[in-house]
Amino acid sequence: MTVPLSILDLSPISSGSDAGAALRNTIDLARRAESFGYHRFWVAEHHFAPGVASAAPAVLIGLIAAATDRIRVGSGAVQVGHQTALSVVEQFGLIDAVHPGRLDLGLGRSGRRGSFAPTPVAARPARVVDGLLIPPPFDFSRLLTQPRFALFAQLLQQPGAQSPDFAEVVDDIRALIAGTYTRDGLDVHATPGEGAKVELWILGSSAGQSATVAGERGLPFAANYHVAPASVLEAVSAYRAAFRPGVLDRPYVVVSADVVVAPSAAAAKHLASPYRHWVRSIRTGAGAIPFPTPAEAAAAPWTDEDQALVQDRLDTQFVGDPASVAAQLRTLRRATGADELLVTTITHDHADRVRSFELLAREWHGAPSEV
Repeated sequence: MTVPLSILDLSPISSGSDAGAALRNTIDLARRAESFGYHRFWVAEHHFAPGVASAAPAVLIGLIAAATDRIRVGSGAVQVGHQTALSVVEQFGLIDAVHPGRLDLGLGRSGRRGSFAPTPVAARPARVVDGLLIPPPFDFSRLLTQPRFALFAQLLQQPGAQSPDFAEVVDDIRALIAGTYTRDGLDVHATPGEGAKVELWILGSSAGQSATVAGERGLPFAANYHVAPASVLEAVSAYRAAFRPGVLDRPYVVVSADVVVAPSAAAAKHLASPYRHWVRSIRTGAGAIPFPTPAEAAAAPWTDEDQALVQDRLDTQFVGDPASVAAQLRTLRRATGADELLVTTITHDHADRVRSFELLAREWHGAPSEV
């Protein structure tokens, strides 16, 4: 059985362009995604990235919801360390009041004070599980010791602010939406927000607290193969092991993948060629650069050290013609047991990105591909 296919978009800024064009492209892509038959359209939250415009998910989601009719729209994910539970509920409650029943509120632990603290990762060789490549884990510890990350944390929160435990934030958001929030004997009601018909999601990249919180509360869980391919199986397993019936009667897992689709494998490889430079910019601490053209990427310096820095992300990006990428996605689905797949695509030209999603949707849903 074909599982639903959804989109995660970062509003990428292309070289020579700007944030306004990137955001307009995202809104256009959401309209197209709806016509292509995608189930959801999520936007990410990123900060201090010259090549990514999706800094405020709730604002962007409101614009997308206004421009579409049926597709579910949501966050992948709101970084709750930057906001209070009330502010998150009010923002999404406001959008739901105008576009009821179409919103997914995805929550992530990232952005909390202390989340930039380095945690060394144990080395592990690459392995293949049921046809899916699980690469060695990438160690962010050296990157996160850079002074800029401490500055980021300061800029993203009020001075002296303390991030509550992630489980507490999730419970507060649920209580505010349900209208059951109390503290010190007083009840509090969010307007808008209380009674909002939003689906609550937890996103995670490891077998840590996010997976456990999602499972223990019976919430749906989204695991990141495109960001942290080395730990996707552990994340999904931890969620399922912790699952107790709650909002859901059974576990529900979405798994993400980075894809580029074109009429031919050679054309797809050409469109995806700047990806390595984009990933390198993230992993060197510069923040995602504006996405280069293939010609700009080919002319830029590249070393063996650069290659090693991004190898795991290159090896797990699905690039090719519609049939080959669909086959790789089916492998991802089989190995993880995913109930739904979430794909993200970055190319320099917006038209190529739209075409990639269109070709994949046609192949996935069994429609003739007009290549």
